[in-house]
Amino acid sequence: MGLKASLSKPFARAAMVELKMKSANPVASQLKQLNEIVKTGAKTSFGKDHGLKDGMTLEAYQRAVPVRDYEGLKGYLERAVAGEEDVVWPGKPLYFSKTSGTTSGAKYIPITENSLSNHIAGARNALLGQIVGSGDASFVSGKMIFLQGSPELEETEGGIPLGRLSGIVAHHVPTYLRRSRLPSMETNCIEDWEEKLDAIVKETAEEDLRLVSGIPTWVQMYFEKLLKYTGKKTVEEVFPNLSLFVHGG
Repeated sequence: MGLKASLSKPFARAAMVELKMKSANPVASQLKQLNEIVKTGAKTSFGKDHGLKDGMTLEAYQRAVPVRDYEGLKGYLERAVAGEEDVVWPGKPLYFSKTSGTTSGAKYIPITENSLSNHIAGARNALLGQIVGSGDASFVSGKMIFLQGSPELEETEGGIPLGRLSGIVAHHVPTYLRRSRLPSMETNCIEDWEEKLDAIVKETAEEDLRLVSGIPTWVQMYFEKLLKYTGKKTVEEVFPNLSLFVHGG
């Protein structure tokens, strides 16, 4: 077992102990989180319009903020996209994530410093949980490929960076993963998907790949091109140490 794998096990155990402590009483943990959100959100336009205040009960919050779809928030989000501060969260978002718009057009989701750290922590804890649950940390000793949207960013009319969520997160990969991460930033920035996939295959075919992450359709396309490029019959022949597939979507 490599040094990275050996060191990751006690780190993973400690992280999972902390997570279990927080989840031991899920209702109390959720109420605490809600109170923190309400206390912070009370200072925003949305909070003032909905009467949010520190210490309000769950029932009061549910009455004040009924469940709604994106269209019900669109007016607030358009103001934030234009650069207005303190609309749905204090200050301005760090980024806006633009969704593919499979239903009712493209949507703009504010990414704050708080939410970005939660995205990263969630992915990290999933991997640490895998280490603890399986007892196998060997994947950290090899390369990892993340099939994601382009990390190149545009700007909203209010000057806020705009891009795909996976592309945004690519700018914030923890230092301890950067040396293991594939593909390169240059390859990741290729806009044309077919061209990008061909470049990824060439860049990764000879690597000791141990983890693959991406939505299933993208990963399937990658594997199909990989087998065609290498002439192998199975992915296992190309990457004998591949042991973990992390996906969403």
